[in-house]
Amino acid sequence: PVDAINLDLFWFGKEMKGTMGNFEFEKDSFPNPKKMIADLKEKGVKTILITEPFVLTTSKKWDEAVEKNILGLNDKGEPYTYDFYFGNTGIIDIFKPEGKQWFWDIYKKFAGYGVAGWWGDLGEPEVHPSDLLHATGTADEVHNIYGHNWAKLVFEGYQKDFPTQRPFILMRAGYSGSQHYGMIPWSGDVNRTWGGLQSQPEIALQMGMQGMGYMHSDLGGFAGANLDDELYTRWLQYGVFQPIYRPHAQEEVPSEPVFREPITKGLAKKSIELRYSLLPYNYTLAFENNQKGIPLMRPLFFEELSNNELFTNDKIYLWGNNILVSPVVKAGLSVQDVYFPSNSNWFNFYTDKKVEGGKTLSIQLVEESIPTYVKGGSFIPMIQSIQNTTQYNLNTFDLHFYFDETVKESEDMLYNDDGETPNAFEKGLYEIMTFESEFENNKLCIEIESELGENYQFSSKEINLIIHNISNKPRKVSSANFTWNAKTSTLVIPVSIHNSKEKSIKIKF
Repeated sequence: PVDAINLDLFWFGKEMKGTMGNFEFEKDSFPNPKKMIADLKEKGVKTILITEPFVLTTSKKWDEAVEKNILGLNDKGEPYTYDFYFGNTGIIDIFKPEGKQWFWDIYKKFAGYGVAGWWGDLGEPEVHPSDLLHATGTADEVHNIYGHNWAKLVFEGYQKDFPTQRPFILMRAGYSGSQHYGMIPWSGDVNRTWGGLQSQPEIALQMGMQGMGYMHSDLGGFAGANLDDELYTRWLQYGVFQPIYRPHAQEEVPSEPVFREPITKGLAKKSIELRYSLLPYNYTLAFENNQKGIPLMRPLFFEELSNNELFTNDKIYLWGNNILVSPVVKAGLSVQDVYFPSNSNWFNFYTDKKVEGGKTLSIQLVEESIPTYVKGGSFIPMIQSIQNTTQYNLNTFDLHFYFDETVKESEDMLYNDDGETPNAFEKGLYEIMTFESEFENNKLCIEIESELGENYQFSSKEINLIIHNISNKPRKVSSANFTWNAKTSTLVIPVSIHNSKEKSIKIKF
């Protein structure tokens, strides 16, 4: 499965140096970019382009940039030029109205080509001489908010010129509040080593607590010619439970799974397919982040606030409210210690084995996955894996319920909209399904109900209700159709939803 291709520097030039600021497709490599983008879109694959705020003196846009006065200036009022890794350059003054408009016109042009999202790189800015002058202050005075304002520029441009499209804005630099502009940050050019991986959960958890809920890492690591299949596999497995799933790396070792040997490629495919299967759960996390600012990755103290030791635990975390994750961040391990928060029992996501909360256990590691557990009493909505999100719908889905007789009542939700309309919730173009469980006197009752936004059209659903941890065949189920599997201790009940009214399923043990 794949949803998007990110095109790096070479979309606008054959060489890494000397071409930045062209802002045009390299004709020899991309003779018909509009058709390429359209052909990919037909397959459900989006095109994302890298852009940087630098216009090199050797680029095709240099003369235009000087003529239109959109660059940062020196104290003589001339374009400030300086050398950095990519060549001799000026920088776009996004604080100047002309500079902001000039830069946006480039985005607007290629959005018209069908480009679906933008990758803003080097926006710290990477090199920013202290005596360079912007319209609102010196480089030093605006340096830390440059990336923030760049994201704002793109966000506001979409609001004005593409109001029916949600912008995708991947940026390497931002500031407090950048999440208001939909900015997706990543942790930069990390080493393609175990040391590079080990710091990623802490970085993401810290940034999520500061409001940047989509902080993530280049899956597999970025820097260094290090071909390590175990590292690559474990990083991609961690990626299933981090906000953005995006392998990326320097060219010495390819980041795409297809170039790996068969075993590693197969393991990568399992991780990627699981990521797609979790879309209903993950999309609900995105909604919670949008409405309440709650991070997608959550420190353990979210579950057990009274335990002071958890305030410094970055080795285990919660993915949403119901899934406990323990990334494997060291080479060659056969076992790993995992702490299970005390307020719940936990079930192995892959085997259903039950673990009582409040314990630290040495967990046997397997090659196919990292330790992942589901909180007792939780509902986890999932779908069968799809090729990309253009195929996503909730006409049919699996609703996993992790039955725990110690949990007398529980409630979860699933958010749904068209995946495209900006502010769909505020426009009443949404559906929220609520799932409730009640266990009393050997009777389990599960209720499913839909709340519809005033402008949302209901659609029928076929739900496969899968109840885990059912050790004995039920005496009675209110639905005539059900299957109990003694080997897996699961009860499967097909549930048809034809309206938004409450649906109740009763099970007698």
